[in-house]
Amino acid sequence: MTCVRTIAETRCHVAEARRTGLGIALVPTMGALHPGHGVLIDWARRPADFRVVSIFVNPTQFDRREDFEAYAINLNADLEFCAARGVDLVFAPSAAEMYPVPLSTRIEVTGLADHLCGPFRPGHFQAVATVVAKLFQIVAPDRAYFGEKDAQQLAVIQRMVADLNMPIEIVPVPTVREPDGLALSSRNARLTPEQRAAAPILYRSLERALQSLAAGSRSASEVRQTALEVLAEIPPLRVEYLEVVDAATLAPVETVTGPVLIAAAVWLGATRLIDNVAADVRP
Repeated sequence: MTCVRTIAETRCHVAEARRTGLGIALVPTMGALHPGHGVLIDWARRPADFRVVSIFVNPTQFDRREDFEAYAINLNADLEFCAARGVDLVFAPSAAEMYPVPLSTRIEVTGLADHLCGPFRPGHFQAVATVVAKLFQIVAPDRAYFGEKDAQQLAVIQRMVADLNMPIEIVPVPTVREPDGLALSSRNARLTPEQRAAAPILYRSLERALQSLAAGSRSASEVRQTALEVLAEIPPLRVEYLEVVDAATLAPVETVTGPVLIAAAVWLGATRLIDNVAADVRP
């Protein structure tokens, strides 16, 4: 495995891989790699693929400076993680390499970013779309792998690729969970032992919402309320949002008549957790 820090080196290695007939698979990350990232990397394992992992903590997508400063990674540990999983190339640029001058060009995917996390994180998805587009230009992958836990991010990237005719297949990878249901996230490491013990209630609340749908409820407000009642069992937990949204547009629905996402963001102390589940209800 090779680790490079510059765009020029990355393009050189990718071009050499293409000359040997390999396809290019990209797993974009912000480091602090955990088994969930390992599953993304494993999904990118095709015999004829050259696997690239990018490690870049993108400063432009953090709406709170303290959140960015708390996002500490250990590059050496991440490189060992990647090497153990057979990654071919790690691209770990600095902020100066990615943003040598202030950006004058940004990508905004309208509509999909208007709901769920969007109102609470202004500018976040514009920054995500822009940095991912930059990574796509640098690595030129045939396939890129994104986790379904970040469903809104996934939807934004899929729409950007479709709208801009990027010749890239976006591969969704199912959410990876701890045995107690908590979705794997680098943010989980910030939880205190008490908060970690309470955190699985987020997934349990979403499961309760699915049970409400399975029992015949089609009112989004009723489904939402059943989930909120579960979250209320942990008073220190603060709900940022819990919504039932159309799976394609991410707009809230009043009546569930087709594919939906039930998505939530909650705070345990200073740590923000997100999760979602999908349901497809037909008349």
